[in-house]
Amino acid sequence: MTSNAEYFARYEAIAAISRRMLTAARRALWSDLVHLQEEYRILVEALRDAETGVKLDEAERLRKYALIRQILADDAAVRDLANPRMATLSALFAGRSARVLKELYGAR
Repeated sequence: MTSNAEYFARYEAIAAISRRMLTAARRALWSDLVHLQEEYRILVEALRDAETGVKLDEAERLRKYALIRQILADDAAVRDLANPRMATLSALFAGRSARVLKELYGAR
């Protein structure tokens, strides 16, 4: 069983990683973002395991929701920053694929 202090420490760690992810995205440090996403995933999985048996009072529920809102806001901001980059990469790969297919099959 996880104590409430340990439970919130996990949420705080996730919130800290989400802030670091946002900083990386703002600075266009995409490889750093990828590494931070892996850390984030591991922390979220650990939180899922820790949720069993945790009982929260009203103040703790409000604290949890505030942390979740912060994490989701950071996530949305990261997505807003990453989407143009992803669209650029997608167009690059689509163009490359079309060119390769044309070279392979267009000459026949």
